[in-house]
Amino acid sequence: MKTQADPKPLSELLSHTLALTLAQAADDRKGKDILLLKVTEVSYLADYFVIVTGLSRTQVRAIATAMTASAADQCERHPLRKDGVSESSWIVLDYGDVIAHILMPEQREYYDLESFWGHAERLNLPSSSAQHPAT
Repeated sequence: MKTQADPKPLSELLSHTLALTLAQAADDRKGKDILLLKVTEVSYLADYFVIVTGLSRTQVRAIATAMTASAADQCERHPLRKDGVSESSWIVLDYGDVIAHILMPEQREYYDLESFWGHAERLNLPSSSAQHPAT
């Protein structure tokens, strides 16, 4: 007898929700080229990466601040580590299961995380997320 597929474990749902929350916060701050990658199958580092471009150091900081606030308010989560805030050309918010990268265009192009993690599953974002192409 065929049974229904097991539902996603709670931890996976919580990780997915956090990743979507971070992506939405980036979109709310007009982040560009928002990318959500499910890296569970290709990396032990995290379950999801959220990658977003900010067009100025001020915007990079604002996106990181919005992401941190949204994760705290909506998911009751705080980053385990933050890096790059003082330079604000590449800020990393590490939640353990989800890692957010907020980069200036030059850093995003140079480090090309999308290609490095190109074999990871790309997830569609709800609503207008990722619809703000970099100019």
